[in-house]
Amino acid sequence: MPAGALYAISDLHVAYEENRQIVREMRPASEKDWLIVAGDVAERFEDVRWALGLLAGRFERVVWCPGNHELWTPPDDPVQLRGVARYDALIQMCRELGVTTPEDEYAVWTGEDGPVTLAPLFLLYDYSFLMPGVWTKAESLARAYDAGVVCTDEMLLHPDPFPSREAWCADRLARTERRLAGLPSDQEVILINHFPLVRASTRILRYPEFAQWCGTARTAEWHLRFNARTVVYGHLHIPRTTWHDGVRFEEVSVGYPREWRRREGPAGRLRPVGGTRARSVPRHAGAER
Repeated sequence: MPAGALYAISDLHVAYEENRQIVREMRPASEKDWLIVAGDVAERFEDVRWALGLLAGRFERVVWCPGNHELWTPPDDPVQLRGVARYDALIQMCRELGVTTPEDEYAVWTGEDGPVTLAPLFLLYDYSFLMPGVWTKAESLARAYDAGVVCTDEMLLHPDPFPSREAWCADRLARTERRLAGLPSDQEVILINHFPLVRASTRILRYPEFAQWCGTARTAEWHLRFNARTVVYGHLHIPRTTWHDGVRFEEVSVGYPREWRRREGPAGRLRPVGGTRARSVPRHAGAER
């Protein structure tokens, strides 16, 4: 049996049948493989349960953090929980499935290239990735609305009981920062978040107005402060490897069918994230570059 490897993927969006089929075909190369799922599995509760349950039954361990889509409250979902209550219910679901969440003890990968601590994060965003040339959230949002580039979160991602998504983000940042600060300073970490941790990651966006729904400026130095070996994220639907301050950043999205059909190679290839360098992997566990 080959040694296990650590892989990552995000933005499965299994409401699309083509993406659901990608998940059906997703298998590890070894029974010892671990899989990071960095959010946006689906919008409806039962779709999230189906996908994570299937993957948890195939990989030795699945580590998940929420994207914005899991936190939506779609009107056609029988589960009409909002905000923190919805997040808490997702955590309970994952625990029933044996999936590691941001609320659980951090897992330590001890396979090839280990040991390294896996830290799934749930941080949200606070609109601080402002449009270039503007200085306030109000003006930045106004430009986005004028351009017709508005995230559906504005309608479906409710912050209850917090008064705003910014307030919820601030709470998550404070909780997470305290927890990461408690790790040994010499312990290497893979930071896992749905949203980018640095603003530079959003400069590739076709519509720069969308950046304000993509993270927070308060995490700009977390990859340095918390001894990150790798940062795993999604949300942008632009899979690629970049380096910031000598730290490897992996955007691991599948995205929507109209997006992945334009890319070379099979859709839904898993990215190896255990080491400091990507390496060759089997067909169903490969890396788009």
